[in-house]
Amino acid sequence: MLLIDTHSHFDDESFLPDREAALTRAQAAGVAKQIVPAVTAAGWPRLRDICQQYTGLYPAYGLHPMYLAEHQKFHLEQLAQWINLEQPVAVGECGLDYYVVGLNKWQQEEFFISQLQLAQIAQLPVIIHARRAVEEVIKCIRRIPGTRGVVHSFSGSIQQANTLLKLGFYLSFGGPITYPRATKLRQLVQQLPLTAILLETDSPDQPLATHRGERNEPAYLLEVLHTVAELRQQDPGEIAAVTTRNALTLFNL
Repeated sequence: MLLIDTHSHFDDESFLPDREAALTRAQAAGVAKQIVPAVTAAGWPRLRDICQQYTGLYPAYGLHPMYLAEHQKFHLEQLAQWINLEQPVAVGECGLDYYVVGLNKWQQEEFFISQLQLAQIAQLPVIIHARRAVEEVIKCIRRIPGTRGVVHSFSGSIQQANTLLKLGFYLSFGGPITYPRATKLRQLVQQLPLTAILLETDSPDQPLATHRGERNEPAYLLEVLHTVAELRQQDPGEIAAVTTRNALTLFNL
């Protein structure tokens, strides 16, 4: 089975001691490719270098809303240049986070809209972070017609999911669906068309139920796959084939 981890922060410093071993474990689990989104402008060069060093890693460049304090307006100009020069597979990670206290909502939206516009100009998909802000993210997407991409680690309602699907978006799921108490999220995975679903780990964050308190890593995507298969009562091979095709299509791999 060929799997694609559509959201892995494999450039994170937590992988510094064993990045090559972690990549080997991922490949042994069938995870042949990883989409690695950026979070700050300062991290773009390291992310680029790591993706060039290891086979199967594909960079996306963006400005994450949780790191708002580190972003400057000139970073948007730099982002446009990086997109043009480095030819990433997507713009991101970008979006809105209304969960973290103290993050200015107006500034978040300003950076988010600008990145949606850059993605449209470059004809690239966006990788969106939407925490406690799905409705606001939808409003922003509608302001830039033709926007396409994925809302990663989706946790909204079925109504919001259907709206995003109509707008041409994919929804990705990872560790949170492995927790039995995440009933609404697990029901959502059961209800959505498989053609709308992507798989992710969000490594090193969002550890699976079987790895609580541990560093998450791309090899665990296989467990995410089997959880989706169990919830939907479908063959894991079928889930793998369709979600991988979805990822190949979205990121033009």
